[in-house]
Amino acid sequence: MSRVDELLRILAPSGVEFKPLGDVGTFVRGNGLQKVDLRTEGSPAIHYGQVHTYYGTWADATKSFVDPILAARLRRAKPGDLIVATTSEDVAAVAKATAWLGSGEVAISGDAYVYSHTLDPRYVSYFFQSQQFQDQKKRRVTGTKVRRISGDALARIVIPVPPLDVQREIAKILDELDSNVSFLTTATGEELAARRDQYAYYSDLLLTGLHTDDESWTTLGELYTSSSGLSKSADQFGFGHPFLSFKTVFRNAVVPTELTDLVNSTEVEQARFSIKAGDVFVTRTSEDLEGLGTSCAALRDYPRATFNGFTKRLRPKEASVVDPQFAAYFFRSSLFRSQISRMAILSTRVSLNNDILRRVRMPLPLIEEQRRVVAKLVELDTLSSELAVQIRAEVTARRDQLTYYRDSLFKFEELAS
Repeated sequence: MSRVDELLRILAPSGVEFKPLGDVGTFVRGNGLQKVDLRTEGSPAIHYGQVHTYYGTWADATKSFVDPILAARLRRAKPGDLIVATTSEDVAAVAKATAWLGSGEVAISGDAYVYSHTLDPRYVSYFFQSQQFQDQKKRRVTGTKVRRISGDALARIVIPVPPLDVQREIAKILDELDSNVSFLTTATGEELAARRDQYAYYSDLLLTGLHTDDESWTTLGELYTSSSGLSKSADQFGFGHPFLSFKTVFRNAVVPTELTDLVNSTEVEQARFSIKAGDVFVTRTSEDLEGLGTSCAALRDYPRATFNGFTKRLRPKEASVVDPQFAAYFFRSSLFRSQISRMAILSTRVSLNNDILRRVRMPLPLIEEQRRVVAKLVELDTLSSELAVQIRAEVTARRDQLTYYRDSLFKFEELAS
């Protein structure tokens, strides 16, 4: 920032002009380009939805293209222009912008504006991310479910306009910080993925131990009885008695201490769809294999609680044969998931049935050995979780640093009129 201050003292000693965006540029809305028009080759194109998803502060290449004949009829952004996505369901995402720095023109879609201007492209794109811009924008956003902002409204937003050398220096500083955040995000993502793979490897190793022969394994059909859960109409939820929802099973390795979801269940239903210590609940249907067979184990009884109809309950046939936490770890391991992936029924949605679950094989050491394995897995779990928290905290700190400097660098003394 000292370099910026030095330039300001030399080039703008009395302060900086603040001007409406419409005074230093023009907003022109895109036309004609639809998602279905996008292809893998042709003339470069950017759909407004891609600005939200794929592009950062600036871009010099596109991820999609359109037919050259269609491109000739479309409005296009020139190098240095800003591409502004003007609609979203989220107010914060309205007017997300990307500076186009490619070598040629790029076609844009409707619900995007091309902002042609006299400013440094990176500088104005970073301004669109600043709190100063967001505060002005929020007052001009319209709509209820789908929020949008017009080109005329954007043109009235005021931007500080220091000399070009200052704009470029600010963009250079923010580019460096942004690059550091991007690098750290990628590196930490790779680190977390490597740790997850390492955890899965040691988890499987602990679950199987040294017993890889068939005699130390058994089928779920020999250990558990399987049944489906409670199905009710939508108006029966939100009141009544505790309910283990599909979402809760999907998100938790063990059933939470308190079940916050409720259903209007009868005593007969509570007896039939009960939740007891040792039960394992497995999602039986999903849109993809990733969501299929996700499990949640009960470590205690849940009086009057029932479970959902999109889940299978596996109830132990004998007590003290399978430790509930050992089961919870097994059902979340690749040892289990690899088996159901091979046997799952594939149609519009993937699904599991009782026959598939009965055939799944599970390592079963003595109960004392299971508890020893659980203790080690809990320790490994804790270390893995703590590391993930530390890594994410570092990324958050760098993002906060970028936000702080970005907002600070756009705070100028306004030139007296």
